[in-house]
Amino acid sequence: MDLFEQASLDSHGVPRDSGAPLAVRMRPQSLEDVVGQEHLLGAGQPLRRLIDPSSASSGVPSSVFLWGPPGVGKTTLAYLVARQSGRRFVEISAVSAGVKELRSVIDEAKAILVTDGRETVLFIDEVHRFSKAQQDVLLPAVENGWVILIAATTENPSFSVISPLLSRSLLLTLQPLADSDVKKLLDRAIADERGYAGTVTAEPEALDRIVRLAGHDGRRALTILEAAVQSDRLTVAHVDAAVDSYVGRYDRDGDQHYDVISAFIKSIRGSDVDAALHYLARMLEAGEDPRFVARRLMISAAEDIGMADPSALQTATAAAQSVALVGMPEARIILGQAVVHLATAPKSNRAYLAINQAIADVRSGDIGAVPVHLRDQSVKASRIAAKQTGRDMSYQYPHDDPRGVLSQQYLPDELAGRQYYHPTERGFESNITSRLAKVRAILAGE
Repeated sequence: MDLFEQASLDSHGVPRDSGAPLAVRMRPQSLEDVVGQEHLLGAGQPLRRLIDPSSASSGVPSSVFLWGPPGVGKTTLAYLVARQSGRRFVEISAVSAGVKELRSVIDEAKAILVTDGRETVLFIDEVHRFSKAQQDVLLPAVENGWVILIAATTENPSFSVISPLLSRSLLLTLQPLADSDVKKLLDRAIADERGYAGTVTAEPEALDRIVRLAGHDGRRALTILEAAVQSDRLTVAHVDAAVDSYVGRYDRDGDQHYDVISAFIKSIRGSDVDAALHYLARMLEAGEDPRFVARRLMISAAEDIGMADPSALQTATAAAQSVALVGMPEARIILGQAVVHLATAPKSNRAYLAINQAIADVRSGDIGAVPVHLRDQSVKASRIAAKQTGRDMSYQYPHDDPRGVLSQQYLPDELAGRQYYHPTERGFESNITSRLAKVRAILAGE
């Protein structure tokens, strides 16, 4: 529905009904009111340019994916892009919308664009829940500019969004709110007329407690505040009483989903197998998708265990495949076995750090030319280079050396000697440590 055409909204775009949740009433009314996400809101940034309709021909994409944790402002940013640029704003949820509803929204947007010249911002929440067929419907709308698509997701779009749509989109990553940002939201809610208009006096310790409990989530902070305010004074006791009934719930589409999966992964990383099994049980009993859990186990195996136990990734991958084939309730057995393996395995994140550092060098421009002897058709290229430089530039075949390794440069000249991978002495990786030192010495000609 178009939020700007509803009589039930006030001049702020907020429901006039005083019973609307505090988090809805306190939604920012301009980009200047948004806290956090400074990296996306600076001058010249895509979200800023989208606000100016004249930017449509200046390279601004017609599709934007906002990827980030809950409560950091994804819906708000989409709403403000529409509001401040005068565009229509239509919001649908991928949880409930089907292909028929999606086509209807797009057809209406197309008709309004043709008749009135007014653009529509189509905001899709939880876009990772859309099927391939639903995502395919969006393609022509994005390609032809019938809508400006702003899609929000808490999962990596690379795993949940079809490539043709993702390739036509700009991916923006939102960061968790800092504690100071959350505190600013609470102070504003207490003082602003849309909130408590200064009628509530809050103990500093009570607000600090809410900030800590919110876990960098602005919406959760305002939800806890609303539950805790029972009179004109807010104390720590009020906050604790409100949270007692709040934190015990697990909503697989809401806040507890992220808290529990976070605790689950951190327990595996910390080698606490009992805690990891506890959080696995909580998720499964709450109806969490076992395939989601399996995907997180594969990431954990590569990121936190790595070469300390290479078989951990094999176990996690096999578990993911088995879970998809078997389903619940038997999938719990498979996941339990995988969790025990990962939690009790030796840990190393050195492979994870290595690829991150290599990517950082590439992004900063530390690339250089591929050495001549490593290029495709290197024999011909080496002969040409040898004539030009007077040096032997031919490729040396490692298998011709009895050690299987010989002195030869593989990195570009600009990166010669650079080392990304630094193995630990834990688990299987300890075997790599000594061998790698010998190999690097041979490569360097020592």
